[in-house]
Formats: sequence, C-alpha cells, structure tokens
Amino acid sequence: MYVCVCNAVTDCQIREAYCAGACSMRELRKRLGVAGCCGRCAPCARDVLTECRQRQERATPLLAAVEESPLTAVG
Repeated sequence: MYVCVCNAVTDCQIREAYCAGACSMRELRKRLGVAGCCGRCAPCARDVLTECRQRQERATPLLAAVEESPLTAVG
C-alpha cells in the first residue's frame, strides 16, 4: 500500500528500509523522502515503523532461546 503519495513510497519499502537500519522517521526521510513534502503520511509511516519494532521485539526472545540451546543433528 502507498504510504507517501508525494514520493510514491510503499509500506514494503518502509519495512525494507527498517531492516536496512532506518529505524527513525529522520532516517526514513533521508532514505525514502517520507514526510518530506506535505507530511500527511507521517502518522502512517510512524505506524509502520512501530509495527516493525514490535515484530522485532517479539522475535528477539525466540532468537535468544534458539541461540542458547541450538538443535544438534542426530546422525
């Protein structure tokens, strides 16, 4: 879905930018131009960033558990 119509930025592009290290609105503006024109997209872009952070936070305990007790192959 298009989040920023002025710069034709989609929610998928925002997620990709987040995975590449853009974890703030300032970084999104630098990389994608989000909220750099009219600013109407800012709340939606912020929501997408928040969703990315929440997904990462939920995944972190799972990753830690896997790292603590890795599966061993039985041959």
